[in-house]
Amino acid sequence: MEKGLGVLYVVSTPIGNLEDITLRALKVLKEVDLIACEDTRRSRKLLSHYNISKPLVSYYAPKEAQKAGLILNRLKKGEKVALITDAGTPLLSDPGWRLVKGAVEMGISVVPVPGPSSLLAALVASGLSTCPFIFWGFPPKKKGELVSFLGDLRGMKATHVFFESPRRIKGLLEVMEGVLGDRRAVVAREITKMHEEFLRGTLREVRELIEERGEVKGELVLLVEGGEEQEVWWEGAQRLAGAGFTVKEVAKALRVLYGVPKREVYALLSGGEARG
Repeated sequence: MEKGLGVLYVVSTPIGNLEDITLRALKVLKEVDLIACEDTRRSRKLLSHYNISKPLVSYYAPKEAQKAGLILNRLKKGEKVALITDAGTPLLSDPGWRLVKGAVEMGISVVPVPGPSSLLAALVASGLSTCPFIFWGFPPKKKGELVSFLGDLRGMKATHVFFESPRRIKGLLEVMEGVLGDRRAVVAREITKMHEEFLRGTLREVRELIEERGEVKGELVLLVEGGEEQEVWWEGAQRLAGAGFTVKEVAKALRVLYGVPKREVYALLSGGEARG
């Protein structure tokens, strides 16, 4: 840290229950000169609950590049700034990376003030393995990109953690079942809030639970069991596809060589359905 520069605090805030905030976080929020937050309206509710009155600056994704420069200038002048998000820990699928990166490059001290995180809360209560795990944020929205993305992580042993919207969760579970197989999964809903809930089962069972309800509401975290080491047949499929064979030809070859169902090969290589 260079003399005369300010301090950037990365502060975790509650994800639902306002009591889930640390004493240190409250102390920092009371002492800083400025608080950078996603939505000033939501942040004011938390701050007013604890009788904290500080200048706020909105710092949300579309304006991140523009606002980062303004905040860095304040830090260069020696001010203390707290970065918070609407809920949980900043930078985890939330704005903040540009600001932290800029502060580090300028020699400004960046101090984490740890606390609530929806992905960690969901992980430790899921019943799935916690070591190792991989946090992916929001998965691709387009089906082709999603199938390709899931194919790449199919053989990873780590527990996979995602954020997803209630509107897209059923479709995501269906595609995952086709690409990853019907492995164990958990949907954690409204963590720390009044209607907190964990839906556990296989990908198919969790999807069917959601379909029975018609819809789910609230903030969701999806956790999916890791797989085995990448299968020999999948490596063979990639080699054949790379050599110019069609998906249909690859599927036929793998069926003869390894007994792999054609449907599974089609799902992984093209996102389509097996024919014939």
